[in-house]
Amino acid sequence: MVTIYTNENNPATLKLIVAKNLTKQIVDIKLVNVNDNAIPEPKHLPCVEIDHQNVLFSPNSAICYFLQTNDSSFEEVSNLLEWEASSLSPHLANLLGGTTKNEKLKLSLVSDLNFLNEYLQNKNFLIGTSVTAADIAIWCSLYPLNACVKSSKEYLSPLPNISKWIASLSNLPEFKDAVSSFKLDISSSYNALLLGAKYLSITVDEKANKGASKQENEPQSEKVSQKELETVRKSWQKHISEFPKLKTTEGPVLPVPGEKNVFVTSALPYVNNVPHLGNIIGCVLSADVFARYSRICNNNTIYISGTDEYGTATETKALEEGLSCQEICDKYYKIHKEIYDWFNIKFDKFGRSSHPQQTQVCQDMFLTLNSNGFMFTESIEQLHCEKCKKFLADRFVEGGCPNIGCDYPDARGDQCDGCSKLVNSVELKNPRCKICGNTPIIKSSNQFFIDLPKLEPLIYHWLKLRSSGWSNNAEVIAKSWLKEGLKPRCITRDLKWGVPVPLEEFKDKVFYVWFDAVLGYISISKSYTEDYEKWWKPAKDTTIKLYQYMAKDNVPFHAILFPAMLLGANQGYITVNHLMATEYLNYEDGKFSKSRGVGVFGTDARDTGIPSDVWRFYLLYVRPESQDSSFSWNDLVTKNNSELLNNLGNFVNRALVFAKNNFNSKIPEMKLTDDDYNLLALCSREYKGYIESLEKSKFRDGIRHILSISRLGNQYMQTNQPWVLLKGTEDEKLRAGTVIGVCCNLSCLIATLLHPYMPDTSDNLKKQLNTETVVLNPDAPEIVTMLSPGHQLGEPTVLFAKIEHARAEELKKKFAGKQQPSETSAGKLVGVEVLQKEITKQGDKVRLLKSSGAEKSVWEPEVKVLLNLKKRLEEAQKGVTAAPQNNKVDPNELKRLEEEVAKQGDVVRKLKESGVEKSVWQPEVNKLLSLKNDLAKASGTPLAATQKNKKNKK
Repeated sequence: MVTIYTNENNPATLKLIVAKNLTKQIVDIKLVNVNDNAIPEPKHLPCVEIDHQNVLFSPNSAICYFLQTNDSSFEEVSNLLEWEASSLSPHLANLLGGTTKNEKLKLSLVSDLNFLNEYLQNKNFLIGTSVTAADIAIWCSLYPLNACVKSSKEYLSPLPNISKWIASLSNLPEFKDAVSSFKLDISSSYNALLLGAKYLSITVDEKANKGASKQENEPQSEKVSQKELETVRKSWQKHISEFPKLKTTEGPVLPVPGEKNVFVTSALPYVNNVPHLGNIIGCVLSADVFARYSRICNNNTIYISGTDEYGTATETKALEEGLSCQEICDKYYKIHKEIYDWFNIKFDKFGRSSHPQQTQVCQDMFLTLNSNGFMFTESIEQLHCEKCKKFLADRFVEGGCPNIGCDYPDARGDQCDGCSKLVNSVELKNPRCKICGNTPIIKSSNQFFIDLPKLEPLIYHWLKLRSSGWSNNAEVIAKSWLKEGLKPRCITRDLKWGVPVPLEEFKDKVFYVWFDAVLGYISISKSYTEDYEKWWKPAKDTTIKLYQYMAKDNVPFHAILFPAMLLGANQGYITVNHLMATEYLNYEDGKFSKSRGVGVFGTDARDTGIPSDVWRFYLLYVRPESQDSSFSWNDLVTKNNSELLNNLGNFVNRALVFAKNNFNSKIPEMKLTDDDYNLLALCSREYKGYIESLEKSKFRDGIRHILSISRLGNQYMQTNQPWVLLKGTEDEKLRAGTVIGVCCNLSCLIATLLHPYMPDTSDNLKKQLNTETVVLNPDAPEIVTMLSPGHQLGEPTVLFAKIEHARAEELKKKFAGKQQPSETSAGKLVGVEVLQKEITKQGDKVRLLKSSGAEKSVWEPEVKVLLNLKKRLEEAQKGVTAAPQNNKVDPNELKRLEEEVAKQGDVVRKLKESGVEKSVWQPEVNKLLSLKNDLAKASGTPLAATQKNKKNKK
């Protein structure tokens, strides 16, 4: 049996009881003393013993164990649980359960509660439409605060969203039972929490303060060493004017001997579709952040990318839209370019793989590799359409599935949608040309292969030396290819749209897309500058670091195939130093799908009215660096309102407005104290963390370090209260000026650190500060005086705008995709034609994914979607799904009940606002819930809460 060990009056125990109530878990609760030997080490209470070997010492982890959090909401729930455990709960325990009453702690708690109140705007639950582990943890932590009339009035009364949410959960039977079964002495509950959780206590260190003003120290995590203080003191004496200015260049950027030269590329996106958010963060945006960072470090930096325009994917799209391949490429190149321009992606050159330079580079590489003995020809069998007079690419042929046990008649040349198995096109039963319907015949055709087994030793040793600077997934994928042994790869096709093979006997063939696409980096560089070889074949005295950004499905081409070509050419080409691959970004609870209208695509983001900088910020905040992550509208709104608006924007705006109103928009005289240097030391830690993160392309961590600096600044300003000091003595006025001067200087640092992430915001802030970009020194990051006393500031303006949660809900519905077909009264599903179109589109998507060489983990979920669509179509055609019979609704009764609910709602609100005891307003709340239940039944949609109550009664 699962056992809960807890001390008396510990409100964290309520979390476990609510969780076990919701899941009907049987547990044994044992009350113990904090120092009892029976408690498993490390003796944190409450803890949950699952068996003699498994004990959970974190109540929040135990809640998740009981509830088994849904994967789609896991990250958001985890973030809230971490916040509750690391911020809200310690502040409550130390402030209301400890012996000291630190004013800084009070401000921190108020900040926590304001954040929660904002988070709960227009919400019944923290996440989604039902109780999650986050609701349980936070409600239970706040229960004693809410139950104490005095504390509730002081902290919660001004926060209507929290009060409403607490009241709503309090009426659920699982919460009621927890409160009644585990009685708490409200006056001592936070003290019991403090003893059980063993939070870091806050004490007065008189020696540290040297008897000055007996100020209470910050929690230990915020202490800085004497060495750190001395370092920041010395740094602050320096002025930014002593350091190099940002380089400016005219004409193409070229590598410089003896300096740091950085070459950045992003995977060339396919030109045959509109890129979605996952495509954007996976390559072009990630590369842009690093390129911008490298430039403000004064490195010689170029960023090259472009569209991948050759191959059967383009031919397929051209057929779908009735355009020529060139017209398709022209159309979608323009769309891609406009999207990336709107997202503020600053390429040195964004080119095209269909330009003439590509033909020259591709043919030269082929001839070189062929001359070096790394090419051979081999005859392969292909289907040929006599009517179209062409060999058919896999996606241009269909027929009966050849796999045993599957009789699906419309299998494609690469895979069968019926059984999901791979197909060899020449084995199809009754094959037919997708273009004209004619029956193709099998013909042999000679094709060129690159002899990768010959190049394997070169690749093996090269990879051993280079892969240490790669993202983990890139290194794993590359080594797995080598482990299996490299195989020859066919590099030519019998197609028209592509780079022609430069040999007379192969003049009707073109290079396969994977061979020609990676060479696009070289050809686009050539279109950027005639001196492109200085980047690709540098002189001996010139060092160049090549960074390549992509999603993980592109790793094999960049980690194995492209290096094999460059090494095999033996002409001094550089090869990738840092191959940085992301995992996949999902959309809400599923995948992006253009055909189903699911997800946000580049043109959609622009049309929402949300600034591109906010999109950049959020995509980088959730960048899938080590595992798949999800885009969430609710999370985007929350991060915008809490992190950008309330944290970062609030900090810089308060400082600049205060300087304008009280110091004539000039930096005041500053006389720093130990408290100020302590702040600078903490911010210096974050600054160094930012540098370390961006050097490793850990962009999620980097942006968190920026937000930590503004958060520290907010706390610093709130603690020192310059608006109060300004009314005091001359020394206090000097102190007020020092605080504002330090905050303006930190804002100047933030303006530069923001540049890679949010360039428009960075420029806006620099304009307000009347300053320029500060050059970063990755080797020795330090906070120096950037704005001296007397520096004239610009006009302060608000950096960010609030996004209403109602707007998020609108957008969430808009991009949720097509609705499921509705049901008729006869029980048959309507929308057969819609389903058939969906199946065709989804089948094309699956084929494109498989033919692109994507991993099984990428295309398998799409196959499942396809099979589900087919099942629904079968049900629709047979009419097997019966429609529910709706009860007749009496409109007069509905109107009466709606009026009663509205009246009773007013009664409840007025009672709660008056501050009366819970015993007075609770019966009225029960009456309101009963009326709502009657209304729900009358309309034919019973409340979920009513269903739970019925189950519990049973």
